Formats: sequence, structure tokens, C-alpha cells
Amino acid sequence: MPPEFGTSGLRGLVTELSPDLVGAHVRAFLAVCDPGAGLRVGRDLRDSSPAIAAVVMRTARAAGVAVTDCGVVPTPALALAAAAEGAAAVMVTGSHIPADRNGLKFYTPDGEITKADEAAIAAAAGSPAGSAPGPAAGQGGAERVARRDAGAEHVARHDAGAGRPPRHDAGAEYVARHVAGFGPTALGGRRVGVWSHAAAGRDLTCAIFRALGAEVVELDRSEVFVPVDTEAVDAATRARLAGWAEAERLDAIVATDGDGDRPLMTDAAGRMIAGDVLGQIAAAALGAEVVVTPVSSNTGAEASGRFARVVRTRIGSPHVIAAMQAEGAGNAPGTGARVAGFEANGGFLLGFAARGPAGPIPALMTRDAVLPMVAALWAAGPAGLAARVAAEPSRVTAAGLVRDTPTDRGRALVDRLSADAGARAAFLAACEAGAEAAVDRTDGLRVTLAEGRILHLRPSGNAPEMRLYTEAETPAAAQALLEAGLAALGRALDG
Repeated sequence: MPPEFGTSGLRGLVTELSPDLVGAHVRAFLAVCDPGAGLRVGRDLRDSSPAIAAVVMRTARAAGVAVTDCGVVPTPALALAAAAEGAAAVMVTGSHIPADRNGLKFYTPDGEITKADEAAIAAAAGSPAGSAPGPAAGQGGAERVARRDAGAEHVARHDAGAGRPPRHDAGAEYVARHVAGFGPTALGGRRVGVWSHAAAGRDLTCAIFRALGAEVVELDRSEVFVPVDTEAVDAATRARLAGWAEAERLDAIVATDGDGDRPLMTDAAGRMIAGDVLGQIAAAALGAEVVVTPVSSNTGAEASGRFARVVRTRIGSPHVIAAMQAEGAGNAPGTGARVAGFEANGGFLLGFAARGPAGPIPALMTRDAVLPMVAALWAAGPAGLAARVAAEPSRVTAAGLVRDTPTDRGRALVDRLSADAGARAAFLAACEAGAEAAVDRTDGLRVTLAEGRILHLRPSGNAPEMRLYTEAETPAAAQALLEAGLAALGRALDG
């Protein structure tokens, strides 16, 4: 499958992310979207990322755009720093997927690009000879030309004759955001394990928890890239987490995926906290009135009664962002609703200027991993995370996937089950799932069963995988439904 836009960013095999293809998409991005004060470029720790980042920077400089190299940095830190400077950003990352794949995430000075932007970039990148429309094309053409000229002057003034763009530590603002909001004693007395693996933000994560007063124990730092998917953590990894928690006497374990926009968090016993539950807790702790979340998240946000409105979207941060904006997120401080977004993977978006126990926390309209973990640990207080999680509605999710499933095969199965009630009933019987009560086709096929449990099938938007999500009233019931569903799904895909 050639590189294409998925749920968040352009993704594809490293072997297919050629300099020509990467360059064409960067030129298209700079033509379609206003780069503002220039371009900030970051990357994750995959072996392929430095070379791809070099192509991104070389392409932008050739287009007359001022480029700043932010090096290895988590995606939310890059987006935060770029927005503060009125600049665009490109993050070179494949997020949580294996190291044989990589990709690009694009940000305007206002935040993550929209689905409309993605379509325009893809169309421009596919034009003859990989060229893109001229800088005056699209919305704001005259202003874009002026800014492009200013960027060219910046390059000439600060980078003429240099072999590489200037460097910038984008992590400082990221650390400061958490400390300003929560204060240096917010997590005092907590002993927190940071599973570093090969996450781009591993050092910043350690720094943030230390700066908030926690005692940090770093766990299993790796120099080899580890594809941590926070929605599909296997039994062996869960056992390792529980072992670390017991051996190190930890109050929590925290981690992120490869580029730092999906959290993984456990309680003191090493039990994982589901990403959507983490999102509910963080949204409430930060004072959100409206939450926006995809259909794959559990129904606890509605059941909790804490929020004035819960808005459901398709899966993917661009869809969440579009709905957040429709609800008034990103308005001037003090105006509009207090809107937060989160996904089943735990990625958290803050659409308003919140106030923590120590001070303001600026909005950040892109997925973040660290803020929800900090907010949840702070909100848990002396009682601990397990008690705080137990206070949430008893709606538990589980997720798994069938790997090496071509996207077209997965889509064909979903289409067939969606259209054929008899085939759907036979599949539910194979899953030992009971009778169907309602069907939701917002994104994939989401079936609510008569007893309130949920089975949701969806082809991955960025890898050859078929994902399955389940929801039930207990962890055991959600896991049993998941295991039966995965077995039935495997048979259906092979049939």
C-alpha cells in the first residue's frame, strides 16, 4: 500500500517514503497551508527519521521558508513551540506503528491540519512532476506570498551559507507548561516509573514528573525502536508493567508511544488505565464542559453526567479537532465553551485555556500524552489512581487487532457485514455476542448488543491491520468478548 493519509498524518513503508515523495508532500503543504513565521521540524527515534527529516528541511529551505531543526522531540512539544512562534511544523514519525514504517505529521501555526487540508495536500503532491500549486493558490494567497518572502529573507539573513538550519530546544516550553499549571509540589511524595523505551519524549517525560515533585524511576530505556501501541498492549507487556510496579513500589507507571501523543498509564498495582477513562478523568479535572471523542471510546463520558455535552466523531484526531472547533474550541480566552477532546488511545486535546492548581495551562489542539497522566495522578490524590478509576462509570473497553490484513480486505468485510443483517447475525453468533440492538456506521461497524455491550470493527487508517474494540461492564467481560471476536474476525478474514 503506497503512503497515504490515515487517522493522523501521512504513513507508509520506509522503502516507499522516497525523497521525491516526501519532498512533493512538503512542497504541497507549504503551498496549500500558510507556514507563518517558518517551519519547525522534529523527529522520533526511528533509524529512518533523520534522513527523512533532512529531506523535509532541505525541501522547505529550497522553497524559501525559514527552517528550524528541533531534533528529537515529542509531537505535542513541537506543536506547542511552533504555535507559540506563529510557525508551521512537520513531525517525522510513524507514531506507534513498527519501525519499517514512518510518516509525516503537518501543523499550521493554528495547530494540526484538517481533513480538508490533507485532501488538498494529497492532490497537490500528486500533480505532474511532484509539483504543487504556486504560493498564491488557495486561501490567503497574498498574505502567504508576503510571509514566504519574509521567510526567504530570514533564511538569507540567518542561514546563508550554513550547512544546516538553526537548532531549537522545543522541549523547554513543554516542560514549563506543566510546571506552570500544576506547580513544583503537585506530585510530591509520588514514586512514578517512566517506561522510556525509545519514545521521543522520554527525557522530557522524566523531567516533567521530577519538576512536579515526583520521585522518578526510569524503566527499560532502549536504543532500538519499540512500537508501543497503547490500544493493543499484549499480555506479556502487561505482566512486565505489573512486575515493575511491585518490584519498585510505584504509585504509577507512565509511558507514551513513539512520538509522545498517546499515553500509557498504570495504577500502583501495574494495572493499565484505559485511554478513554484517562481522558474522562483529565477532562473533568481540568474543568471541561464539553468533551469530543470518537465512537471507539467507551460510553462513560455520557454515563458520568459530568459534562454538558458529549460529541462523538469518526476515529482520528483531525475529526476530533473539527468537532472541537465547531463547539467553540480555540476561541479567545474567556469566550466560548470549555471544550476538551480525547481518543480511545488516550491522546488528549485541550481546546481552552484551562487553569490548574498553580496557574494557567494553555490550549493545545493536538494530541498530548503527558497532560492527561499528570492531571489524573494529581486528581487521584492520596487515595491513589485505582480509587479514582473506580469512581468512573463501570464501562470497560478492550482492543485488539488482526495484523497483516490488507485495508481493502478489511473494508470489504465491514461493508458486507454492514449491508447484510444475516451475515452480521452469523458473525455475532461466532463471537458469542448475543443479539443486536443497534448499529452505528460512523466509522467502521459498531454494534451495540441487547445487554449493552459493544463490538466495533474497523480497518486501521495507517497500517495493514483490522482493529476490534469491545465494551462491557467489567474488564473480564470486555476481554472475553474481545478474544472471541478476534477469533471470529480472523476466520472471517480468511474465508
